Amino acid sequence: MTGQVGRVGSAAPALVLVAHGTRNPRGVDLVAALAEEVAAAVGTTRVAFVDVLGPSPAEVLRDLAVPAVVVPAFLASGYHVHTDVPREVAESGHPDVHVTAALGPDPVLASVLFERLRERGWRPGDAVVLAAAGSSDRRALADVRRAAAMLADLTGARVDIGFVATAQPRVADVVSRVRRETGRKVFVASYLLAPGLFHTRLAAAGADGVTEPLGAHPDLVRLLVSRYADVAAAGVRPELEVAPAR
Repeated sequence: MTGQVGRVGSAAPALVLVAHGTRNPRGVDLVAALAEEVAAAVGTTRVAFVDVLGPSPAEVLRDLAVPAVVVPAFLASGYHVHTDVPREVAESGHPDVHVTAALGPDPVLASVLFERLRERGWRPGDAVVLAAAGSSDRRALADVRRAAAMLADLTGARVDIGFVATAQPRVADVVSRVRRETGRKVFVASYLLAPGLFHTRLAAAGADGVTEPLGAHPDLVRLLVSRYADVAAAGVRPELEVAPAR
């Protein structure tokens, strides 16, 4: 996804960027950087967290006196997206809130992952393991499989999946198996948004290389704005203008 996003008029709804939350300062800074980049395109942008940190989405929404578009910055739609976010919106009592689809899976994210792999030294013929946080929600696991398939389309080869926390198999086990079965170098594509405990664990997975998290990549910023624009243009504020992709 390329192209520039046009500035939204002052009457546009606020964007509430909802992230998981982390105690790692770098992860917190990354979310703040994303919000700053998004705000440059859409105007009023607030950050909320569903776990570990505050403020919560409900707290942020209570402080807004304008319509709001909630964008869940999650790479798969599990419990937080299907349960926490709707509950927080309901508890806020805000009269005009629209919730977008989650960030992933999406071809844009696959493209960023592919770029991160090449930056880390991956070359055609090397094996790839997609490392996701994991979830007990089958819908989230299905989303991760879709993300792996999208990345496989770009690498031209199979992409195996490993999980950092919830769900099996674990990343280190997958890396070991793939290396044993293929005899190839194995690179881990970090399907994580920001630095934190989960990403730190990937360094011990035994891979030949581990990519950086998706981070505040320009295409990811444009994807966030696109999620907002799709909802805003559809029914919240029709004056939103987005420049066509190039």
